[in-house]
Amino acid sequence: MKYADLHLHTLFSDGTYTPEELVSGSLKAGLAAIAVVDHDTVDAVSPSIKAAEGRGLEVLPGIELSAAFNGQEVHILGYLIDYRDKAFLKKLESLKENRVERIYAMSAKLKGLGIDLDPQSVFALSGNGTAGRLHVARALVKEGLVGSVPEVFQKYLGDNGPAYVLGFRFSPGEAIEFIKDAGGVPVLAHPYILHNDELIPEFVKSGIMGLEAYYPEHSQGMTNFYLDLAGKNNLLVTGGSDCHGKAKPEVRIGSLKVPYELVEKLKEAKKNLR
Repeated sequence: MKYADLHLHTLFSDGTYTPEELVSGSLKAGLAAIAVVDHDTVDAVSPSIKAAEGRGLEVLPGIELSAAFNGQEVHILGYLIDYRDKAFLKKLESLKENRVERIYAMSAKLKGLGIDLDPQSVFALSGNGTAGRLHVARALVKEGLVGSVPEVFQKYLGDNGPAYVLGFRFSPGEAIEFIKDAGGVPVLAHPYILHNDELIPEFVKSGIMGLEAYYPEHSQGMTNFYLDLAGKNNLLVTGGSDCHGKAKPEVRIGSLKVPYELVEKLKEAKKNLR
């Protein structure tokens, strides 16, 4: 059996692995295919593909787009996108700028709570990558302002936290359309995070083509529920570890892997987009 991990991040967003380290780790994990799905950027795709050349590892170009729906954050995965499309890349630049504004807004909220975090310490961690909540959390820990990353999310940056800022420009429907315009297959990431499965039919109407049913934080009951929901709505199924490297050391590359046949189904779905 061949296996794939279809949810991996690099230091081009909020992971810590270089593309080369991600590829090496994937080979050590015995994977046949991976998908690089950094947040709102595809900068790691080309170097990951290059690092995997001739080494028996297939790299699927992907992305994880952040969207807002009724005041809630929703993540849409895009698989097999044309990561060199100029219009696509131009729009991603505006999303990157949006993320910078969001870091300043979260820093201001933290200051109002008595936590003085310099936004530049966040950007020092994110480098040229897309900055996000995990960078803020890591900066807070590094500066000794909070004890641990989980504590940051529990007290301040969780979806209902006092320092959380939504601030995304896309609706789920727009993110779905954006991915399809780039020739990609849109999939709803970790659906349990919605805490409202009744939203999923709405996203199906908006053109979502799959569900990430296999996910580390899904119980077996949740996984079975989403597999059943995917079947009823004629949706694809994906899954992966959501590995962020040392930023989330408890989640390793390939700690959740799926049969390669799911990759083949993604490819078939892409053909039918044309």
